[in-house]
Amino acid sequence: MIEGFSNILGKTNPMSGPKNQTAGSPIFTARVNNIILSEEDEGWDENGEFASIGYIHFNNPVLPKNNQRNIARPLFSNQKYYPLKNELVYLIGLPSTDINKDPASLTYYYFQSINIWNSNHHNAIPDEIFSKQLPPEQQQDYKTVGLGVVRQVTDESTEIDLGYTFEERSNIRTLQPYEGDYILEGRWGNSIRFGSTVFSGNPSNLWSDSGNNGDPIIILRNGQYENGQDPWIPIIEDINQDSGSIYLTSTQKINITPPTVSYNSYSTQPTAINEYVEPQVIINSGRLVFNSFQDHVLLSSKKSVGLNAVESVNIDTPKTVIQSKEVYLGGKEATEPVLKGDATIAELSDLVQELISLGLAMQTVVHPAFAPVTTVLNDYLFKLNQINANLLTKTKSTYSKTL
Repeated sequence: MIEGFSNILGKTNPMSGPKNQTAGSPIFTARVNNIILSEEDEGWDENGEFASIGYIHFNNPVLPKNNQRNIARPLFSNQKYYPLKNELVYLIGLPSTDINKDPASLTYYYFQSINIWNSNHHNAIPDEIFSKQLPPEQQQDYKTVGLGVVRQVTDESTEIDLGYTFEERSNIRTLQPYEGDYILEGRWGNSIRFGSTVFSGNPSNLWSDSGNNGDPIIILRNGQYENGQDPWIPIIEDINQDSGSIYLTSTQKINITPPTVSYNSYSTQPTAINEYVEPQVIINSGRLVFNSFQDHVLLSSKKSVGLNAVESVNIDTPKTVIQSKEVYLGGKEATEPVLKGDATIAELSDLVQELISLGLAMQTVVHPAFAPVTTVLNDYLFKLNQINANLLTKTKSTYSKTL
């Protein structure tokens, strides 16, 4: 096991011979001793402070006790793959910042980490593997197979030194790939899959029940679920169990389970989310926040905008405007029209005023038969005047208006 790794690394090791230290040297392997990410990291000051972000200290992986402190910079300026301590990277000697003074001046640049364990979480390989000094509790994690060594952690151990803050999680899985996939995976169960419909895929997935092989789909996922399988078995996205996800579909049916589905307000109900086979974008998480810090939040639809909630739909704003040719309150079968406030008050006030005038006229009638009615008329007129005053001052809303 150890000898196999040593032979492979020795063939691409620039420290094995002086001829490899010249311009145009082949790509070689090194182990990360330290990475500079902030002013607290070793090498910050002497390597240019902020200009040194992403630099690594490295040494020869086949010499575990080597104290050489070489420096390598990230090769790519716009794509950052920061390695962890004890991961292996491949490096190349290329022109340094002194190239104008000395065309032969070189510095080391590193590519991304070597995928030695085929893991998206980390690919660290401690010195002790080569020097055969692994403690017994870690030896069980490394098994010899036909092509070398595989790492399968069964006891949730996290003994490898990966840096200051990075703590190994043995339950982080890589995504199950399918033919033609282009997948970007982070180290913590976050990923972007540029994939497609795959009928008869093995194992099957949750988005290939409709359309044709090769129909495109993009799945963005943050946080994976637990399915009880061994941590080295790949996992497949599940929109109902992942912590958060965005699906951009073309012909796929996505079997999402919303907390509530009700289309009772519709005369013709829309196609259910999990039955729709046209292009759609689905955003799903424990909570969604759409915030505009400067301008508007605009929702537009060719057909309708449907809102569903288990508890309530709340609107808190200084002003609410609904402009529509038809507004139905209480349900789509509503037929009773809403009264116009000012017009209704005016009509009722006129009616009350006519009744008051009638009562005053009756008070002027002199006849013995009307004597008992006088007291009743007084009370009647008092109440009518009170009703009229209330109509004008207490019946109109100061918040809601209608046309």
